[in-house]
Amino acid sequence: MPSKPALATVASAKPVDSEKITINLGFVDLGQIDLLVAEGFYSHRSDFIRTAIRNQIGAHADAVKQAVARKMLVLGLQHFTAADLRAAQAANERLHIRVLGLATFADDVTPELARDTIASIDVLGALHASPAVKAALTQRPR
Repeated sequence: MPSKPALATVASAKPVDSEKITINLGFVDLGQIDLLVAEGFYSHRSDFIRTAIRNQIGAHADAVKQAVARKMLVLGLQHFTAADLRAAQAANERLHIRVLGLATFADDVTPELARDTIASIDVLGALHASPAVKAALTQRPR
């Protein structure tokens, strides 16, 4: 009888579009959230929390827009590859990265290349890079 081929695990090609956070809530607040879920206002606790966060961000939308413009932040996703950093290096440019959202560095970016081309980095949100590149970037001013 022929043997079955081994199952291969395939990493998801879909990029992560959210970041997991942990919060502490008082028992009364948590109970009120659970009551609203039980009454059908929200499908689950996370639905309530995401809605509450979006409502607060919406309430402060003008302040966020003004701060983004004042601080010259890139809003959303900014992705860097080794080719991007080498192009800046060839032009004798040092990058000042300012992102509100997600900054990602491709797997081909080395810590040395990051150190040599990035003068400063300020990410409000999430930074996705290899542990070595993250370590190199922690040395950069904000």
